[in-house]
Amino acid sequence: MSAAGSQFLKAPNSTLDESAPSALAARVRSAVHVIGAGLLGASVGLGLRERGVDVTLEDQSPTTVALAADYGAGRLRTAQDPEPALVVVATPPDVTADVIERALTTYPNAVVTDVASVKLAPYLELLRRGLDLKNYVGSHPMAGRERGGAIMARADLFVARPWVICRDHETPAEALALVEDVALDLGATPLEMTPEEHDRSVGLVSHLPQVISSLLAARLIPASEQAVGLAGAGLRDTTRIASSDPELWVQILGANRAPVVDLLDAFGKDLASFADALRDPEQTGAKRRIADLLSSGNRGVARIPGKHGSSERFTSIMVLIDDTPGQLGRLLTELGELGINMEDLRLEHSPGAQIGFAEIAVLPEVAERAVTDLVERGWRTL
Repeated sequence: MSAAGSQFLKAPNSTLDESAPSALAARVRSAVHVIGAGLLGASVGLGLRERGVDVTLEDQSPTTVALAADYGAGRLRTAQDPEPALVVVATPPDVTADVIERALTTYPNAVVTDVASVKLAPYLELLRRGLDLKNYVGSHPMAGRERGGAIMARADLFVARPWVICRDHETPAEALALVEDVALDLGATPLEMTPEEHDRSVGLVSHLPQVISSLLAARLIPASEQAVGLAGAGLRDTTRIASSDPELWVQILGANRAPVVDLLDAFGKDLASFADALRDPEQTGAKRRIADLLSSGNRGVARIPGKHGSSERFTSIMVLIDDTPGQLGRLLTELGELGINMEDLRLEHSPGAQIGFAEIAVLPEVAERAVTDLVERGWRTL
């Protein structure tokens, strides 16, 4: 991006905490105020504090803001604090526009950004209210966890994740650069989109998967314990995000309803076509339709970026591990001794058996050697 390489910004009222313990140089050289001390807000604070940035916190809940401060995400703002250079709004979507308006009014010289997962709805609402938005830059880090709250916050939550920045033609370069600098300091990769492009994109890669995962998991409710007991990695993979906060997702889906409804309608047609072919697989062309739909999934999953957003693909090796202390540590140690870089790791326990499975992702060119070397050391692989 054009402003990504900008010089460090230091506002006249900069209050960078030079005494804060940090071995990392910060691009952001000014005070940052975070409104909303939940998962994203507290994670922003933790990441910036690691780099010595002075972060103040605000939240509607005194308990939430105190907890975030206790975890080290920042400190409570006082009346004596100067105006921050940047305000980060990290509140639920249904109040985002209200909080942005208040921040623009309270801190007229500050740049205001928000990290809401929907960008068009709050932007249009702010325009409808007739606000001067030259100091507002909408943004959205593509990061999160299944559960929220300051207790789940992490300083590295945004590392290697995209951070979408939405600006218009009136956005000053200095405002854009400051938001980019925050994203870069937190280890994210900033990229520009329009609010419309952002909402259509997250509808596909985030909001639609949430709905499908939740609906699939809901089918487990009437199932017998015996049936659920057969669950393996496939079901866990496809329902992992179904434990997300329903109240938050009602807000997100409501704010981005148009793109999500379009996607659900298209998905419904695919389901109907698949069910029709499967209903009578002996009918002419039915097997081909089933195969075509499944192979389309192969092509689609191949487009999902790999580790750290790269296009690199990995090969999985399944290693059987005895369910005894120290076995996983031994496996990881021996992988290091063999010079095999583990790109990803997933563990699964076999129900009712004293054995587990470690699914290790490695580069395809080392997979065969990895299996051979591990077997020679006594490991069992699948």
